[in-house]
Amino acid sequence: MNIKVNGENREMNEGASLYDVIHTLGLEERVMAAAVNMQIVKKDAWKSALLNDGDTIELLDFVGGG
Repeated sequence: MNIKVNGENREMNEGASLYDVIHTLGLEERVMAAAVNMQIVKKDAWKSALLNDGDTIELLDFVGGG
């Protein structure tokens, strides 16, 4: 299936979860917030949040600075 992650098109297996995407990209330690189709998904629900073809995912990490 085709999804969009932070503006980039990605190919994932059917039935993939939000966690599968985060894990595949090697971002488990960096992602602080995730949204699927503009809906926030809490971290404890990432493994059960199944994706569909055409979904848009935004993965955010927080960077301190000043």
